[in-house]
Amino acid sequence: MNLNQITIPSLDVKRAIPFYEALGLTMIVQALPQYVRFVCSDGNTTFSIHLVDELPKGDGIYLYFESTQLDAKVKELVSKGIRFDELPNDKPWLWREARLKDPDGNQIILYFAGENRLNPPWRVN
Repeated sequence: MNLNQITIPSLDVKRAIPFYEALGLTMIVQALPQYVRFVCSDGNTTFSIHLVDELPKGDGIYLYFESTQLDAKVKELVSKGIRFDELPNDKPWLWREARLKDPDGNQIILYFAGENRLNPPWRVN
């Protein structure tokens, strides 16, 4: 099995488009105001946003996008006016992460994990 697509909720799909394009995703489907779909710049995973009347309660959605050049990517996004809640830093789980929120408050984590993404020292055999 291969993960094809993740879909997140939005109160205003059109408003979310420039944010995700700034992150580097490319729109491949546009059915406004209800739906858009993007393809990630690396690999074949797609990512979509659909219109909802109400956002989930609590912590909501967490989206992880990996970049081998995390610090440079964050610097580029900051220069475009993207605001981060947490700049790149090393985590105890051996990933380097930066955190921000999209226009609907979904949690976005830009990270680099390298070999530790699939093979951390505590991986179950």
